Amino acid sequence: MDYLNQMNATMGLKGLLNIVVVLVFIAVSWWALQELKLESIFKRPKTPQAKLLQILLSVALGYQIARFIIDYLEWSTWFSGMF
Repeated sequence: MDYLNQMNATMGLKGLLNIVVVLVFIAVSWWALQELKLESIFKRPKTPQAKLLQILLSVALGYQIARFIIDYLEWSTWFSGMF
């Protein structure tokens, strides 16, 4: 039973870490997208639709970067079994 508690705690910690990593990279993507000159793309850049599109772009980009980092870290732990 102790093994199950330890496994649940480990999975919970991994889930929390994944959430934090995704949120951090979404914030970094939002910050980076602020430097793009999106006014030339949008007809009216101050509208809610333009801001929503910027938020959706930052979520999509941030999530993809976070998944890459999380997967890379997971794959690198698999190497310990090789040696």
